[in-house]
Amino acid sequence: MKKISLLVLFITLLGCKNEHTYENKIKKDVMFLSDDKLEGRETGTDGELKAAEYISQRYAEIGIEPKGTEGYYQTFSFKPTNDPHGEVAFTNIAEDGTVTGTNVVGYINNNAKNTVVIGAHYDHLGYGGDGSLHKGEKAIHNGADDNASGVAVMLDLAGKLKNVNTSNNYLLIAFSGEEMGLLGSNYFVKNPTIDTKAVSYMINMDMVGRLKQDSTLAVYGTGTSPIFKQVLNSHNDNFKLIEKESGVGPSDHTSFYLADIPVLHFFTGQHEDYHKPGDDFDKLNYKGMATISSYIFEIISDLNDNGKLAFRKTKNESEETPRFKVGLGVVPDYLYDGTGMRIDGVSEDKPAQKAGLQKGDVVVKLGDSTVTDMMSYMRALSAFEPGDSTVVRVERKKDTLDFNLIFK
Repeated sequence: MKKISLLVLFITLLGCKNEHTYENKIKKDVMFLSDDKLEGRETGTDGELKAAEYISQRYAEIGIEPKGTEGYYQTFSFKPTNDPHGEVAFTNIAEDGTVTGTNVVGYINNNAKNTVVIGAHYDHLGYGGDGSLHKGEKAIHNGADDNASGVAVMLDLAGKLKNVNTSNNYLLIAFSGEEMGLLGSNYFVKNPTIDTKAVSYMINMDMVGRLKQDSTLAVYGTGTSPIFKQVLNSHNDNFKLIEKESGVGPSDHTSFYLADIPVLHFFTGQHEDYHKPGDDFDKLNYKGMATISSYIFEIISDLNDNGKLAFRKTKNESEETPRFKVGLGVVPDYLYDGTGMRIDGVSEDKPAQKAGLQKGDVVVKLGDSTVTDMMSYMRALSAFEPGDSTVVRVERKKDTLDFNLIFK
């Protein structure tokens, strides 16, 4: 580790002497990070460390200072838990049974009073494990969209921000351990390398690589500062925005929101390759990613002279989510804003597939319950037990169809 850190520091010193010229390297960055050679970038593996070294070299190339605890790196060790709802225990030193993750932290120092944090997790699932939705033979999960895409856009923004919008400093963080429970961001917030009281707001990008034809872009955390909605909409010339006010969600922005920092999280939606080996670089929308990067840059530019943003607590939507014992075996379209719950993917050998449901179907009734949105769908689902049978009503193009379904 120390040899790598010294090498990176040397590259940094060389890079900082040169003038930086912005160049779009989004596709190049995604291709490296999602290459089979990195074996899925699972936290604590050699593949993740290769990704960390690459990100460090890109920081140095842009002329970004190290801001970790050892050069660009901030390492943390923890003991994994088998309880999906339990917290891991961070340890001061690596012990038997511990895993060591590595955040990669860079800094654009404009000698400003406030700092903007821009982050994206770079770890993924390696060869699968508990988080995988793959049912076949063991295979590398390259995670091009999840989340090489977010890291690539973060690096693109870093290149654009060097020497401009100098009323703020910029802290760039590639987080480790997100797939294991937001561990890297949680650790950083509890062990920051800057004064977090001077952080104006945090921007997070997780799965921004598959912008669809209708240009739907979800933005979470829009209620965490009073100014966000106005700024988001005043610069939106390209997207169908789905705005979610809550600062709590299944990605690293949550760690910062819980520290009373305004957050914005960008997301282009789930897909059939989510947490599967098929999430590869050739399926990403690179033009869309460049457009998202430009949009975020415009937002940052607009907020350049606004000082430290006001923080506002939001309703925690996750606390209202019903718990359920069964599932349809579908991937919901989280960006759908019509009536019902639209299916974005159907898993093999699950109740939905066996009943005849298809991708694109919109569930409008489940049993006796009308489904108007994602929350009502989950409430309806929570009423069933394994072995129950029911009728699910869907809209398929211009037809309304009923299917008999049995929950496993």
